Amino acid sequence: MSNVEDLINQGVDIIMINPTDSDAVKGAVEAANKANIPVITLDRGANGGEVVSHIASDNVAGGKLAGGYIIELLGGKGKVVELEGIPGASAARDRGQGFNEAIDGSDIEVVAKQTANFDRAEGLTVMENILQAQPEIDAVFAHNDEMALGAMEAVKASGRDIYVVGFDATDDAKAAVESGDMAATVEQLPKEIGSLGIDTAVKVLNGKKVEEMIPVNLQLVTK
Repeated sequence: MSNVEDLINQGVDIIMINPTDSDAVKGAVEAANKANIPVITLDRGANGGEVVSHIASDNVAGGKLAGGYIIELLGGKGKVVELEGIPGASAARDRGQGFNEAIDGSDIEVVAKQTANFDRAEGLTVMENILQAQPEIDAVFAHNDEMALGAMEAVKASGRDIYVVGFDATDDAKAAVESGDMAATVEQLPKEIGSLGIDTAVKVLNGKKVEEMIPVNLQLVTK
């Protein structure tokens, strides 16, 4: 909020913002609206205020990619754990939605669903607890790679054979996929999000009409 207030005081022409929390950013967007400064959101949306354009990976489609791959890995049947991101974050909500839509109608059962707040250490702790509580787990879908990497460490320590699928394709996750410790990760194209953000900002400043939602493609990274 203080960053946005500072930008408003500077009299900037447009603000691009990548929210951590879709609900919490509402006040900042509304403050910019009041100052008649257009706002573009990148990667995560805002649950309030007026935004001229939202540019983000299609997180629902990414969740579906992950769910579809888990169905493929398990032959359409098995028990899965879902590690959720920060409650209220649009990325967590959308990735979870896509994943659950993908497995709906299959014989995949979500035996545990818990937030680990997009955090690696929390992913490890949460997964350790779930492993103790659940005797049967075939796969894990984590809403981001940090949680997936934490879950992977817990799985390795348990000695159990469980597929782990993450989201973001961070360098650590891609290395884990390459070594076979993680089954897959969904890759976003953040450079594209950033460059589309600038392109869209220039159009807005030149008085051109822009799309309210500009989706950016994703891809699945496997060994």
